[in-house]
Amino acid sequence: MTVAVPPTKACRIDRFGPPDVITLADIERPAPAAGEILVRVRAAGVGPWDAWIRSGKSALPQPLPLTLGSDLSGIVAAIGPGVTGLRAGDAVFGVTNPNFTGAQADYAVARAGMIALKPEGIDDIDAASVPVVAVTAWQALFGEAGLTRGQTVLIHGAAGNVGGYAVQLARWARLTVCATASAKDLDYVHGLGAHAVIDYRAGRFEDAVHGVDAVIDLVGGDTQARSFSALKRGGVLVSAVSLPDQALAARHGVTARFFLVDVTTERLVRIGEMLQQGILRTDVGAVLPLAAARSAHAMLEGTRPHPRGKIVLRIGD
Repeated sequence: MTVAVPPTKACRIDRFGPPDVITLADIERPAPAAGEILVRVRAAGVGPWDAWIRSGKSALPQPLPLTLGSDLSGIVAAIGPGVTGLRAGDAVFGVTNPNFTGAQADYAVARAGMIALKPEGIDDIDAASVPVVAVTAWQALFGEAGLTRGQTVLIHGAAGNVGGYAVQLARWARLTVCATASAKDLDYVHGLGAHAVIDYRAGRFEDAVHGVDAVIDLVGGDTQARSFSALKRGGVLVSAVSLPDQALAARHGVTARFFLVDVTTERLVRIGEMLQQGILRTDVGAVLPLAAARSAHAMLEGTRPHPRGKIVLRIGD
């Protein structure tokens, strides 16, 4: 006898546009293919990349219709062929796939190589807030900028979700940490471990910071362009926002690069260990039900107020 599988609730879009294009729809429960797992989702993060996908501004091809979301935490429900190291019933966290889609649903398929066991003592809401932003910070500092103990880094957008992890990781790595933030967040960023925090509205950061080994740009625009003068010759500017001006980089004698985050099990395991050890702390802002995904996107766009920190959707019981 064939047992009917109940449909899955999912945050879907069938056209690009503002938050009101999101619908909570019933879809067929996905099944894991080779190298994939099926996760019973308990929480899913919401980030700027979700808004880019929803509005049709993603740098990656996004065929419609699709389910939004990439960060997740939950329980392994099924294992696809070829997956080792995970089994049904495991508590996991991570990212669904390189397209950053599919997580905001009762059940989601994820690539096993982008998933890790959830750290003990970390709940699903906190775990779902971590993967993309923490790995982005790690990759920017150590993968792209190649920073090592004793060097100096300037982190823009230090009170943001990626920036907060970048400051914590940089201090852990024994870097000298300069950062920019708004006046209301200066104490918060100092508390994360920054040695010097500059109110970006009160003056020009490049007048106060000179000769740094690297700039981590999480803001873009004019801030990115002005950052070249804060670097020493031979330094590096790394942006997770936009491709830097290569001609400007050459004039200053520095390297400048843009990157897309590469979430891997190895990096998630390292981040998870640091969370367990108290080296890193999460920063969750608003927690909403799955049905409130439109409100979450309004928060991303600034049309609805929300506290500082990562927006997370609570899913299931």
